[in-house]
Amino acid sequence: MDTRELTSAILADIGRALRQVDPAQIEAVGCLILSADRVFVAGKGRSGLQMKAFAMRLMHLGLTVHVVDDVTTPAIAAGDLLLIGSSSGRTGSLLRYLETVSQAGATLATFTGNLVSPIAEASEAIVHIPATNFKAGPETGFGSVLVMGSLFEHCLGLLCDLIIIRLKAALAIDEAAMNARHANLE
Repeated sequence: MDTRELTSAILADIGRALRQVDPAQIEAVGCLILSADRVFVAGKGRSGLQMKAFAMRLMHLGLTVHVVDDVTTPAIAAGDLLLIGSSSGRTGSLLRYLETVSQAGATLATFTGNLVSPIAEASEAIVHIPATNFKAGPETGFGSVLVMGSLFEHCLGLLCDLIIIRLKAALAIDEAAMNARHANLE
């Protein structure tokens, strides 16, 4: 494939996956974010990078948000929400958070490509992204010209942006207010 054909194929794969995401699932996660005292985000690898970007935008909206594993992240508690981004839903280090969330009385929600996983099963809300998970196998979604878990990761980032747009409207926050919270120690 030449570059233009490959670009078209990538966009088609992303569009096909995103069109299969249930809007009700997205709304449910948005409602959990709005009702949470604090939002914690977690993920590993490239999914973790997408979740960190999501945390930044949640902060720009004025929400109290923490990235799990940062040295300044406080203890999670009742009334808090942990959002996990995990294509496989089986990442070992993320699985260790499930017991802590349960014991603290916090809420768990996940973005995942695998509905048959411990993280999905423990979640109050799930956004299922039907992208093949290279670790979980082809039954978790369809294939893509993108390598490894890239289809999931790109869709995760776009869905997080979609949620930010919806939350921005729900909170009646304008771009100027968001920009005022942008980092100035750069």
